[in-house]
Amino acid sequence: MAAETVPPRIEILVVGMNGDLRGKQIPLEAEKKVWEGTVRLPSSTQSLDIWGDDNDDITGLSLSIGDPDGVCIPDRRSLAPMPWATEGSRQVLSTMHELDGSPSFMDPRAILSAMLQRYEERGLTPVVATELEFYVVEKDWRETGRPRPPESLTWRGQPNGFQLYDMGAVDALEDYLQTVRAWAKVQGLPADATTAEFGPGQFEINLLHRPDALAAADDCIYLKRIAEQAAKRHGLKSTCMAKPYAEHAGSGLHVHASVIDRDGNNILDAAGGEPLLLKSVCAGMLDTMREAQLIFAPFANSYRRFQPGSFAPVDIDWGYGHRGTAVRIPDRDGPAARIEHRVAGADANPYLLLTAILGGMLLGIERTLDPGPATEPGGAAPGNRRLTHDFVTAVEDFAGSAFIRDIFGERYQKLYGDTKRKEALAYLRAVSDFDYRTYLPRI
Repeated sequence: MAAETVPPRIEILVVGMNGDLRGKQIPLEAEKKVWEGTVRLPSSTQSLDIWGDDNDDITGLSLSIGDPDGVCIPDRRSLAPMPWATEGSRQVLSTMHELDGSPSFMDPRAILSAMLQRYEERGLTPVVATELEFYVVEKDWRETGRPRPPESLTWRGQPNGFQLYDMGAVDALEDYLQTVRAWAKVQGLPADATTAEFGPGQFEINLLHRPDALAAADDCIYLKRIAEQAAKRHGLKSTCMAKPYAEHAGSGLHVHASVIDRDGNNILDAAGGEPLLLKSVCAGMLDTMREAQLIFAPFANSYRRFQPGSFAPVDIDWGYGHRGTAVRIPDRDGPAARIEHRVAGADANPYLLLTAILGGMLLGIERTLDPGPATEPGGAAPGNRRLTHDFVTAVEDFAGSAFIRDIFGERYQKLYGDTKRKEALAYLRAVSDFDYRTYLPRI
Protein backbone atom coordinates (compact mmCIF):
# COMPACT_ATOMS: atom_id res chain seq x y z
CA MET A 1 0.00 0.00 0.00
CA ALA A 2 1.47 3.35 -1.05
CA ALA A 3 2.14 5.90 1.66
CA GLU A 4 -0.34 8.72 1.78
CA THR A 5 0.90 12.08 0.58
CA VAL A 6 0.99 14.62 3.39
CA PRO A 7 -0.75 17.75 2.15
CA PRO A 8 1.01 21.12 2.44
CA ARG A 9 0.16 23.24 5.48
CA ILE A 10 0.80 26.53 7.15
CA GLU A 11 2.08 26.57 10.72
CA ILE A 12 1.30 29.56 12.90
CA LEU A 13 3.84 29.73 15.72
CA VAL A 14 4.20 31.49 19.05
CA VAL A 15 7.40 31.70 21.07
CA GLY A 16 7.42 30.45 24.65
CA MET A 17 9.52 31.75 27.52
CA ASN A 18 12.20 29.14 26.85
CA GLY A 19 12.47 29.99 23.16
CA ASP A 20 10.35 26.97 22.27
CA LEU A 21 7.96 27.14 19.33
CA ARG A 22 4.33 26.14 19.82
CA GLY A 23 1.35 26.63 17.58
CA LYS A 24 -1.05 25.02 15.14
CA GLN A 25 -0.84 23.28 11.78
CA ILE A 26 -3.57 24.53 9.47
CA PRO A 27 -4.44 23.14 6.02
CA LEU A 28 -3.71 25.61 3.24
CA GLU A 29 -7.38 25.69 2.26
CA ALA A 30 -8.10 27.16 5.72
CA GLU A 31 -5.17 29.61 5.60
CA LYS A 32 -7.59 32.54 5.59
CA LYS A 33 -8.07 32.08 9.33
CA VAL A 34 -4.40 32.87 9.93
CA TRP A 35 -4.54 36.26 8.21
CA GLU A 36 -7.92 37.14 9.65
CA GLY A 37 -6.38 36.81 13.12
CA THR A 38 -8.88 34.22 14.33
CA VAL A 39 -6.42 31.49 15.33
CA ARG A 40 -6.47 31.03 19.09
CA LEU A 41 -4.35 29.24 21.68
CA PRO A 42 -4.62 29.31 25.47
CA SER A 43 -2.73 32.33 26.76
CA SER A 44 -1.01 30.02 29.25
CA THR A 45 0.88 28.48 26.31
CA GLN A 46 3.50 31.15 26.93
CA SER A 47 3.81 30.41 30.64
CA LEU A 48 4.90 26.79 30.17
CA ASP A 49 8.14 25.77 31.86
CA ILE A 50 10.89 23.60 30.37
CA TRP A 51 8.83 20.46 31.12
CA GLY A 52 5.68 21.90 29.50
CA ASP A 53 3.89 22.45 32.84
CA ASP A 54 1.71 25.55 33.12
CA ASN A 55 2.42 25.79 36.88
CA ASP A 56 -1.04 27.09 37.59
CA ASP A 57 -0.41 26.62 41.31
CA ILE A 58 2.32 29.28 41.28
CA THR A 59 1.24 31.50 38.36
CA GLY A 60 -2.57 31.46 38.51
CA LEU A 61 -2.62 31.88 34.73
CA SER A 62 -4.24 28.64 33.60
CA LEU A 63 -7.18 26.62 34.90
CA SER A 64 -7.65 28.76 38.00
CA ILE A 65 -8.92 31.56 35.72
CA GLY A 66 -10.51 29.22 33.17
CA ASP A 67 -7.41 28.88 30.94
CA PRO A 68 -8.58 31.71 28.64
CA ASP A 69 -7.69 31.95 24.98
CA GLY A 70 -5.34 34.39 23.39
CA VAL A 71 -5.35 35.40 19.74
CA CYS A 72 -2.34 34.68 17.51
CA ILE A 73 -1.70 37.74 15.33
CA PRO A 74 0.71 36.74 12.53
CA ASP A 75 3.67 38.85 11.45
CA ARG A 76 3.58 38.59 7.67
CA ARG A 77 7.24 39.58 7.45
CA SER A 78 8.15 36.26 9.06
CA LEU A 79 6.24 34.15 6.54
CA ALA A 80 8.70 31.58 5.18
CA PRO A 81 8.73 28.23 3.40
CA MET A 82 9.32 25.02 5.35
CA PRO A 83 11.70 23.14 3.02
CA TRP A 84 11.70 20.05 5.28
CA ALA A 85 7.92 19.63 4.84
CA THR A 86 5.64 18.97 1.88
CA GLU A 87 6.29 21.44 -0.93
CA GLY A 88 4.16 24.53 -0.49
CA SER A 89 4.19 24.34 3.32
CA ARG A 90 4.93 27.58 5.16
CA GLN A 91 5.42 28.92 8.67
CA VAL A 92 4.72 32.29 10.21
CA LEU A 93 5.56 33.73 13.61
CA SER A 94 2.82 35.43 15.57
CA THR A 95 2.43 37.57 18.66
CA MET A 96 -0.09 36.49 21.27
CA HIS A 97 -2.77 39.08 22.01
CA GLU A 98 -5.49 39.18 24.61
CA LEU A 99 -9.07 39.09 23.42
CA ASP A 100 -9.28 42.86 23.97
CA GLY A 101 -6.57 43.34 21.31
CA SER A 102 -3.64 44.18 23.60
CA PRO A 103 -0.39 42.21 23.30
CA SER A 104 0.05 39.54 25.95
CA PHE A 105 2.45 40.52 28.72
CA MET A 106 3.93 37.00 28.35
CA ASP A 107 4.77 37.18 24.66
CA PRO A 108 8.56 37.47 24.07
CA ARG A 109 8.03 39.15 20.69
CA ALA A 110 5.74 41.73 22.33
CA ILE A 111 8.30 42.32 25.09
CA LEU A 112 11.06 43.02 22.56
CA SER A 113 8.70 45.19 20.50
CA ALA A 114 8.01 47.33 23.57
CA MET A 115 11.74 47.86 24.06
CA LEU A 116 12.13 48.86 20.40
CA GLN A 117 9.32 51.36 20.88
CA ARG A 118 11.46 53.11 23.50
CA TYR A 119 14.24 53.50 20.95
CA GLU A 120 11.80 54.69 18.30
CA GLU A 121 10.48 57.39 20.64
CA ARG A 122 14.04 58.72 20.81
CA GLY A 123 14.51 58.61 17.04
CA LEU A 124 16.88 55.64 17.33
CA THR A 125 17.04 52.20 15.72
CA PRO A 126 19.14 49.31 17.04
CA VAL A 127 21.08 47.37 14.40
CA VAL A 128 21.58 43.79 15.55
CA ALA A 129 23.26 40.57 14.44
CA THR A 130 23.55 37.20 16.18
CA GLU A 131 26.14 34.43 16.07
CA LEU A 132 24.74 31.03 17.01
CA GLU A 133 26.87 28.09 18.16
CA PHE A 134 25.40 24.60 18.39
CA TYR A 135 26.42 20.95 18.47
CA VAL A 136 25.47 18.12 16.14
CA VAL A 137 25.33 14.69 17.77
CA GLU A 138 24.52 11.13 16.77
CA LYS A 139 20.87 10.09 16.68
CA ASP A 140 21.15 7.41 19.39
CA TRP A 141 21.02 9.96 22.24
CA ARG A 142 17.56 8.76 23.26
CA GLU A 143 18.77 5.17 23.68
CA THR A 144 22.06 5.98 25.40
CA GLY A 145 20.87 8.96 27.41
CA ARG A 146 24.00 10.87 26.40
CA PRO A 147 25.19 12.80 23.36
CA ARG A 148 28.16 11.66 21.31
CA PRO A 149 29.89 13.29 18.34
CA PRO A 150 29.03 12.26 14.78
CA GLU A 151 30.93 9.14 13.75
CA SER A 152 32.69 11.03 10.95
CA LEU A 153 34.41 13.22 13.55
CA THR A 154 35.74 10.39 15.71
CA TRP A 155 38.46 7.73 15.64
CA ARG A 156 37.62 4.51 17.45
CA GLY A 157 34.86 6.30 19.27
CA GLN A 158 36.99 9.21 20.45
CA PRO A 159 36.86 12.77 19.06
CA ASN A 160 39.62 13.62 16.60
CA GLY A 161 40.63 16.60 18.78
CA PHE A 162 39.91 20.30 18.77
CA GLN A 163 38.30 21.31 15.48
CA LEU A 164 38.41 25.14 15.62
CA TYR A 165 38.20 26.44 12.04
CA ASP A 166 39.04 22.93 10.87
CA MET A 167 37.86 22.58 7.28
CA GLY A 168 38.12 18.82 7.66
CA ALA A 169 35.35 18.94 10.24
CA VAL A 170 33.28 21.11 7.90
CA ASP A 171 33.91 18.68 5.05
CA ALA A 172 32.99 15.69 7.21
CA LEU A 173 29.51 17.15 7.78
CA GLU A 174 29.27 18.98 4.46
CA ASP A 175 26.00 17.29 3.47
CA TYR A 176 24.33 18.42 6.69
CA LEU A 177 25.77 21.95 6.58
CA GLN A 178 24.84 22.31 2.93
CA THR A 179 21.24 21.48 3.82
CA VAL A 180 21.30 24.09 6.59
CA ARG A 181 22.69 26.73 4.20
CA ALA A 182 20.24 25.82 1.43
CA TRP A 183 17.23 25.96 3.73
CA ALA A 184 18.41 29.25 5.24
CA LYS A 185 18.58 30.68 1.73
CA VAL A 186 15.11 29.41 0.89
CA GLN A 187 13.78 31.10 4.03
CA GLY A 188 15.58 34.34 3.24
CA LEU A 189 17.74 34.29 6.37
CA PRO A 190 20.83 36.52 6.13
CA ALA A 191 23.17 33.64 6.98
CA ASP A 192 26.83 34.44 6.43
CA ALA A 193 29.89 32.46 7.53
CA THR A 194 29.77 28.87 8.82
CA THR A 195 32.73 27.79 10.92
CA ALA A 196 33.78 24.76 12.93
CA GLU A 197 34.16 25.59 16.63
CA PHE A 198 36.27 23.96 19.36
CA GLY A 199 34.05 21.05 20.31
CA PRO A 200 33.55 17.87 18.24
CA GLY A 201 30.50 18.50 16.07
CA GLN A 202 30.22 22.13 17.19
CA PHE A 203 29.55 24.79 14.57
CA GLU A 204 28.79 28.50 14.43
CA ILE A 205 26.60 30.27 11.89
CA ASN A 206 26.65 34.05 11.70
CA LEU A 207 23.60 36.05 10.75
CA LEU A 208 24.14 39.46 9.20
CA HIS A 209 23.14 42.75 10.83
CA ARG A 210 19.56 43.95 10.55
CA PRO A 211 18.21 47.43 11.37
CA ASP A 212 15.25 45.56 12.91
CA ALA A 213 15.98 43.72 16.15
CA LEU A 214 12.66 41.85 16.03
CA ALA A 215 13.53 40.46 12.61
CA ALA A 216 17.02 39.58 13.89
CA ALA A 217 15.46 37.55 16.72
CA ASP A 218 13.11 35.89 14.23
CA ASP A 219 16.14 34.98 12.10
CA CYS A 220 17.80 33.35 15.09
CA ILE A 221 14.76 31.33 16.13
CA TYR A 222 14.28 30.14 12.54
CA LEU A 223 17.97 29.19 12.27
CA LYS A 224 17.64 27.04 15.37
CA ARG A 225 14.68 25.26 13.79
CA ILE A 226 16.52 24.78 10.50
CA ALA A 227 19.53 23.27 12.32
CA GLU A 228 17.19 20.87 14.11
CA GLN A 229 15.15 19.85 11.06
CA ALA A 230 18.25 19.43 8.86
CA ALA A 231 19.81 17.19 11.51
CA LYS A 232 16.73 14.96 11.42
CA ARG A 233 17.00 14.78 7.64
CA HIS A 234 20.58 13.49 7.97
CA GLY A 235 20.01 11.06 10.83
CA LEU A 236 21.55 13.37 13.44
CA LYS A 237 20.42 15.71 16.20
CA SER A 238 21.32 19.34 16.79
CA THR A 239 21.35 20.81 20.27
CA CYS A 240 21.58 24.34 21.62
CA MET A 241 22.33 23.15 25.15
CA ALA A 242 24.87 25.55 26.60
CA LYS A 243 27.11 22.71 27.81
CA PRO A 244 26.26 19.28 26.35
CA TYR A 245 29.72 17.86 27.17
CA ALA A 246 31.57 18.43 30.42
CA GLU A 247 34.96 18.14 28.72
CA HIS A 248 34.28 20.28 25.65
CA ALA A 249 33.49 23.92 24.95
CA GLY A 250 30.06 25.35 25.63
CA SER A 251 27.88 26.97 22.98
CA GLY A 252 27.24 30.71 23.01
CA LEU A 253 24.85 33.13 21.36
CA HIS A 254 26.84 36.31 20.77
CA VAL A 255 25.10 39.55 19.87
CA HIS A 256 26.57 42.46 17.91
CA ALA A 257 24.69 45.74 18.23
CA SER A 258 24.95 49.36 17.18
CA VAL A 259 22.40 52.18 17.07
CA ILE A 260 21.54 54.53 14.23
CA ASP A 261 19.67 57.84 14.33
CA ARG A 262 16.95 59.07 11.96
CA ASP A 263 19.58 60.10 9.40
CA GLY A 264 21.19 56.66 9.41
CA ASN A 265 24.25 57.75 11.38
CA ASN A 266 25.82 55.29 13.81
CA ILE A 267 25.65 57.15 17.13
CA LEU A 268 28.35 54.88 18.62
CA ASP A 269 30.92 56.02 16.05
CA ALA A 270 33.80 57.60 17.97
CA ALA A 271 35.10 59.22 14.74
CA GLY A 272 38.69 58.79 15.84
CA GLY A 273 38.14 60.35 19.25
CA GLU A 274 37.39 59.04 22.70
CA PRO A 275 34.51 56.51 22.40
CA LEU A 276 32.54 58.03 25.26
CA LEU A 277 29.11 56.80 24.15
CA LEU A 278 30.43 53.35 23.32
CA LYS A 279 31.93 53.12 26.80
CA SER A 280 28.75 54.44 28.41
CA VAL A 281 26.71 51.81 26.56
CA CYS A 282 29.13 49.15 27.76
CA ALA A 283 28.70 50.43 31.31
CA GLY A 284 24.91 50.20 31.03
CA MET A 285 25.17 46.54 30.07
CA LEU A 286 27.78 45.75 32.71
CA ASP A 287 25.85 47.48 35.50
CA THR A 288 22.76 45.37 34.76
CA MET A 289 24.51 42.11 33.81
CA ARG A 290 24.09 40.23 37.07
CA GLU A 291 20.42 41.19 37.27
CA ALA A 292 19.85 39.98 33.71
CA GLN A 293 22.04 36.89 33.86
CA LEU A 294 19.00 34.64 34.21
CA ILE A 295 18.00 35.76 30.70
CA PHE A 296 21.50 35.05 29.35
CA ALA A 297 21.70 31.72 31.19
CA PRO A 298 18.13 30.47 31.64
CA PHE A 299 18.69 26.84 32.71
CA ALA A 300 20.67 24.88 35.28
CA ASN A 301 22.93 23.53 32.53
CA SER A 302 23.67 27.10 31.41
CA TYR A 303 25.87 27.74 34.45
CA ARG A 304 28.25 24.91 33.55
CA ARG A 305 29.43 27.04 30.63
CA PHE A 306 31.00 29.80 32.76
CA GLN A 307 34.43 28.25 33.16
CA PRO A 308 37.65 30.17 33.95
CA GLY A 309 40.08 30.06 31.04
CA SER A 310 37.36 29.48 28.47
CA PHE A 311 35.82 31.85 25.92
CA ALA A 312 32.72 32.16 28.10
CA PRO A 313 33.20 35.16 30.39
CA VAL A 314 33.27 34.88 34.16
CA ASP A 315 34.06 38.55 34.91
CA ILE A 316 31.75 41.50 34.35
CA ASP A 317 34.21 43.43 32.20
CA TRP A 318 34.83 44.94 28.80
CA GLY A 319 37.69 45.35 26.36
CA TYR A 320 38.76 46.36 22.88
CA GLY A 321 38.89 43.30 20.63
CA HIS A 322 39.26 41.01 23.65
CA ARG A 323 37.28 37.79 23.19
CA GLY A 324 37.56 36.85 26.85
CA THR A 325 35.50 39.79 28.08
CA ALA A 326 31.78 39.93 28.73
CA VAL A 327 31.40 42.94 26.41
CA ARG A 328 33.82 43.43 23.54
CA ILE A 329 34.26 46.45 21.28
CA PRO A 330 35.33 45.05 17.89
CA ASP A 331 35.27 48.48 16.17
CA ARG A 332 35.11 51.97 17.67
CA ASP A 333 35.16 54.14 14.53
CA GLY A 334 32.96 54.42 11.47
CA PRO A 335 29.70 52.73 10.48
CA ALA A 336 30.91 49.40 11.94
CA ALA A 337 31.37 50.80 15.48
CA ARG A 338 29.52 48.39 17.75
CA ILE A 339 29.54 46.25 20.86
CA GLU A 340 29.61 42.46 21.06
CA HIS A 341 27.80 40.92 24.01
CA ARG A 342 29.41 37.53 24.73
CA VAL A 343 27.63 36.27 27.86
CA ALA A 344 24.56 34.42 26.59
CA GLY A 345 24.48 30.71 25.86
CA ALA A 346 22.95 29.22 22.75
CA ASP A 347 20.02 28.17 24.95
CA ALA A 348 18.90 31.78 25.51
CA ASN A 349 15.56 33.01 24.17
CA PRO A 350 16.69 35.51 21.49
CA TYR A 351 13.78 37.91 22.08
CA LEU A 352 14.34 38.16 25.82
CA LEU A 353 18.10 38.28 25.24
CA LEU A 354 17.88 41.28 22.92
CA THR A 355 15.46 43.01 25.27
CA ALA A 356 17.93 42.73 28.16
CA ILE A 357 20.91 43.85 26.06
CA LEU A 358 19.10 46.78 24.48
CA GLY A 359 17.72 47.79 27.86
CA GLY A 360 21.24 47.98 29.26
CA MET A 361 22.45 49.90 26.22
CA LEU A 362 19.60 52.38 26.60
CA LEU A 363 20.77 53.20 30.13
CA GLY A 364 24.15 54.10 28.67
CA ILE A 365 22.52 56.25 26.00
CA GLU A 366 20.32 58.15 28.44
CA ARG A 367 23.01 58.64 31.09
CA THR A 368 26.77 59.14 31.08
CA LEU A 369 28.19 55.99 32.66
CA ASP A 370 31.75 54.85 33.23
CA PRO A 371 32.56 51.16 32.70
CA GLY A 372 35.93 51.48 34.42
CA PRO A 373 39.24 50.42 32.87
CA ALA A 374 39.23 48.02 29.95
CA THR A 375 40.53 44.49 30.45
CA GLU A 376 43.79 44.16 28.57
CA PRO A 377 44.85 40.96 26.79
CA GLY A 378 46.94 38.89 29.16
CA GLY A 379 45.82 40.91 32.17
CA ALA A 380 43.31 40.34 34.93
CA ALA A 381 39.92 42.04 34.81
CA PRO A 382 39.96 45.30 36.79
CA GLY A 383 37.64 45.35 39.77
CA ASN A 384 35.99 42.35 41.37
CA ARG A 385 32.62 42.10 39.67
CA ARG A 386 31.85 38.57 38.54
CA LEU A 387 29.01 36.65 37.02
CA THR A 388 27.40 34.05 39.23
CA HIS A 389 27.92 30.33 38.74
CA ASP A 390 24.76 29.57 40.68
CA PHE A 391 21.30 29.17 39.14
CA VAL A 392 19.44 30.04 42.35
CA THR A 393 21.46 33.22 42.86
CA ALA A 394 20.67 34.31 39.31
CA VAL A 395 16.96 33.75 39.95
CA GLU A 396 17.01 35.92 43.07
CA ASP A 397 19.05 38.67 41.39
CA PHE A 398 16.49 38.72 38.56
CA ALA A 399 13.47 38.64 40.85
CA GLY A 400 14.64 41.59 42.95
CA SER A 401 15.83 43.87 40.14
CA ALA A 402 14.25 47.26 39.47
CA PHE A 403 15.92 47.25 36.04
CA ILE A 404 14.28 43.93 35.11
CA ARG A 405 10.93 45.17 36.37
CA ASP A 406 11.25 48.25 34.16
CA ILE A 407 12.13 46.51 30.90
CA PHE A 408 10.12 43.29 31.22
CA GLY A 409 7.22 44.49 33.34
CA GLU A 410 6.37 43.50 36.89
CA ARG A 411 4.05 40.66 35.90
CA TYR A 412 6.57 39.03 33.59
CA GLN A 413 9.38 39.45 36.11
CA LYS A 414 7.30 37.52 38.65
CA LEU A 415 6.15 34.87 36.15
CA TYR A 416 9.65 34.22 34.80
CA GLY A 417 11.30 34.41 38.22
CA ASP A 418 8.81 32.08 39.92
CA THR A 419 8.97 29.56 37.07
CA LYS A 420 12.76 29.53 37.03
CA ARG A 421 12.92 29.27 40.84
CA LYS A 422 10.86 26.08 40.61
CA GLU A 423 13.30 24.72 38.01
CA ALA A 424 16.34 25.70 40.09
CA LEU A 425 14.95 23.99 43.19
CA ALA A 426 14.15 20.85 41.20
CA TYR A 427 17.77 20.84 40.03
CA LEU A 428 19.06 21.17 43.60
CA ARG A 429 16.87 18.29 44.76
CA ALA A 430 18.24 15.91 42.11
CA VAL A 431 21.04 13.61 43.27
CA SER A 432 23.50 13.23 40.39
CA ASP A 433 25.94 10.55 39.26
CA PHE A 434 28.69 12.84 40.56
CA ASP A 435 27.19 12.67 44.05
CA TYR A 436 27.11 8.88 44.01
CA ARG A 437 30.53 8.49 42.40
CA THR A 438 32.26 10.93 44.75
CA TYR A 439 30.49 10.66 48.09
CA LEU A 440 28.88 7.23 48.36
CA PRO A 441 32.22 5.35 48.51
CA ARG A 442 33.78 7.80 50.94
CA ILE A 443 31.15 9.11 53.34
